[in-house]
Amino acid sequence: MNILKNKSARALIIIMCALVLFGILIASRYYKNYNSSIDPRISTARTMYEKYNKYAQSNRFDSVFILMDKIEKNYSSLEHYKNSYEIGVLYNNRAASYLTMALYSNAIINQPIIQDSLIKMAENSVNKSISIYQSWLNNFENKSTDEIEKSIKKDFFIGLDDYDENTKNKFLKNRIKEIETAQTETKRRLSVSYTNLGIIYRHKQQYETAAKYYKAAIELWDRNLSAENNLHILMGEPLKKRNFIQKMFPPNRNID
Repeated sequence: MNILKNKSARALIIIMCALVLFGILIASRYYKNYNSSIDPRISTARTMYEKYNKYAQSNRFDSVFILMDKIEKNYSSLEHYKNSYEIGVLYNNRAASYLTMALYSNAIINQPIIQDSLIKMAENSVNKSISIYQSWLNNFENKSTDEIEKSIKKDFFIGLDDYDENTKNKFLKNRIKEIETAQTETKRRLSVSYTNLGIIYRHKQQYETAAKYYKAAIELWDRNLSAENNLHILMGEPLKKRNFIQKMFPPNRNID
């Protein structure tokens, strides 16, 4: 009996190991294919973006701004990406960094002139991000796959002359998928920008305007807990806590 149990256990372990290896193989193949489909012209920017959270979390803001300037230079040098949602992400991340410095750095809080200057730079950056997001949504929000391809194909291929047609089309198909994902995600990004704008106006003690932007943020993304709680603070209402699912699967930050 024990022999049979041991044989069954070994068989189960072998099956489980085989399934794990199969899963790893499938994942490896998927990511290899995905990485080979990414537009190589912006691979440097994506690599640099991996450092963003590390710098931001350690309050290395000089490095954050240098990094974002380099990333923007990469995107802006390409016709297709000049007015892309990725540029909007950069400007909102700049705004978030200025706000963090202005509102949470003790050294700056005690220097009103510097604080006000940072708040102004945050406002300029977040307004730029909102303008880019809204313009991008006006162009792409309701487009079908075929309409996206027709819209971007000409300028997307500029600068890809060294690649054969099959490779260029692989890059194009991947970019179309990214845009289709962004059709939904950019509303969430725009919601975050409006939340930041609300924080700016709350700091200015323009509470009605702040509330207007928080409400606009929630209308765009009803899971925007930051906007909701900031609005509750203005209304003198208790804050909402994340539920279990929200804690397990928090919303992505943005490079996004």
